[in-house]
Amino acid sequence: MLRKTFPSYATWLDRTWFYAYTTLCVLVLLFLLLPELTIIPLSFNQDTFLIYPIKEFSLRWYAEFFQSDVWMRATKNTFIIAPAATLIATVLGTLAAAGMTLYEFKGKGIITAILISPMIVPLVVTGLGIYLFFAPYGLVNSYVSIIIAHAALGTPFVFITVLATMQGFDKNLTKAGYSLGAGRLRTFFDITLPIIAPGVISGAVFAFATSFDEIVVVLFLAGPEQVTLPRQMFNGVRENINPTIAVVATILMVFSTTLLLTLLWLRARAKRRTGT
Repeated sequence: MLRKTFPSYATWLDRTWFYAYTTLCVLVLLFLLLPELTIIPLSFNQDTFLIYPIKEFSLRWYAEFFQSDVWMRATKNTFIIAPAATLIATVLGTLAAAGMTLYEFKGKGIITAILISPMIVPLVVTGLGIYLFFAPYGLVNSYVSIIIAHAALGTPFVFITVLATMQGFDKNLTKAGYSLGAGRLRTFFDITLPIIAPGVISGAVFAFATSFDEIVVVLFLAGPEQVTLPRQMFNGVRENINPTIAVVATILMVFSTTLLLTLLWLRARAKRRTGT
């Protein structure tokens, strides 16, 4: 199989570089994954400390997680905030990308820079700015402020992903829709959206992951009733480290992996439906 990888004109230097590059990629991948994978066995540890070697395996800390009111409240908050922020970010990011692609106007570069600025500005600065903006209106320590903040952080990911998807979009398709009597709204939903669906789905997943893992802004805006899973993990690390933290980390890793696989499946399905 490896011999078929190389063309007939490949030299020994080409082959050496191929194997060296492959080995380097595998080593980098292991370097990134091994620290995370070591957390999984610790979540099944019977002891009260995160230590190796593991003397006895148990589901004790999984039961502790699902029976804890604190952790369940944090889980509920996370699954309230992340989907709501994702929905807002997906709508705003998709509309912004569609407008930037389908219409010609001055100042596109400036608007693009403004739209992606939440990705560039440090989160501490963003969190402080949002806190100072919401505080006079009494919106701090509320779901509304966190959802709006997370939507602002997720919108650039949707915008960039959809914008990249629409680079190859044929504007003649929308003109054909207009010529057949369809309005702008129907043309967008019947023609444009199905074609850019893979980009919209990818952007939505990135926006969800951004909100799901975000902690800095939550530290500024959340009260005791709005604590999310990352915030609760941060509190647990500071106050009392036990294998429940490993349980949460394992669940988050499994959930993120499932989300990624679902994204790949949805994108493949959308491409098959659109024929692209």
